[in-house]
Amino acid sequence: MNDLGHSGLMIPTRDRLILTLGVIAGGAILLALVHGLASGAVARSSIHNLWLSVHLIAVLPALPLGAYVLVRRKGDALHRALGKLWAVLMLVAALSSFGLRGLTGSLSPIHLLSLLVLVMIPRGVLLARAHRIEAHRRVMSLTYLGLAVAGLFTLLPGRLLGTWLFS
Repeated sequence: MNDLGHSGLMIPTRDRLILTLGVIAGGAILLALVHGLASGAVARSSIHNLWLSVHLIAVLPALPLGAYVLVRRKGDALHRALGKLWAVLMLVAALSSFGLRGLTGSLSPIHLLSLLVLVMIPRGVLLARAHRIEAHRRVMSLTYLGLAVAGLFTLLPGRLLGTWLFS
């Protein structure tokens, strides 16, 4: 039986839309990294910043891993293991984001998503442990949506990945 939706489980429309946004964000971020490396923009940037390195190391695998967990069969040992890994990556990404500052040197509105992640991930885990599966699914889907939206915001002109993408 195939894990990717061919197991007889339907992927809700909401999750398909969230997944599509995540794939677009992940692809665009990958394109920005490749273009930034090829153009030398990565070498000229603040990639040597410890917080940025930790943040990217957490976020880059969180996008495809979260997408996979979102669409594969739920409730088995692999789902739980991959979900725990994704949750840890998301917490690391959220915490490391507070070491990153915008052009003004202060926190930006996008940091509100990091605060949301710090609330939603533990909530999602507690809901799963309480066997409130539909609520767990909704919380984790919305958290993944926040990841995708934050990823898209990083591609705006003037932001680091946007500079890599458009340089």
